[in-house]
Amino acid sequence: MSKPYKVTVNGTYEYELSEGDLDSLDVLKTSASGYHVLKDNVPFPVEVISVDFNRKVYKIKVRNDVYEVSLQNELDQQIARMGFSLGSAKNITTITAPMPGLILEIKTREGEEVKEDSPLLILEAMKMENVITSPREGIIKNVSVKVGETVDKKQLLITYA
Repeated sequence: MSKPYKVTVNGTYEYELSEGDLDSLDVLKTSASGYHVLKDNVPFPVEVISVDFNRKVYKIKVRNDVYEVSLQNELDQQIARMGFSLGSAKNITTITAPMPGLILEIKTREGEEVKEDSPLLILEAMKMENVITSPREGIIKNVSVKVGETVDKKQLLITYA
């Protein structure tokens, strides 16, 4: 039977769970954040203290112990195996040049609030104009280049506040 779920507790202990493992749990909601869990005829009072849905990280209290639990389904695990991380674009604080080229136009300025996918600047490389867009919402802290400037690959272009 496949184990489609990976559970990491306190960043140290890893478990793989199947649908059958989850079905064998007897869970009863007792309050807005409280649960009564019965596993192999042993009761566990459980309270969900905090939830980060984007990262799929939960802080739970079992009896008097607090645990940080991270969940990954099959898709999350495949993304991790490929070297990507879900939502990583939201944590970007700098934009660097993806290739060497010439800055043709700057479409933002320091202090400006930008939306995700807003054009930030135009970089000419190999006679093609490449629009560099914002990977997230944010406020521009610093524009490190000027129009007409030649940049190298991975050179800092823009910093977010």
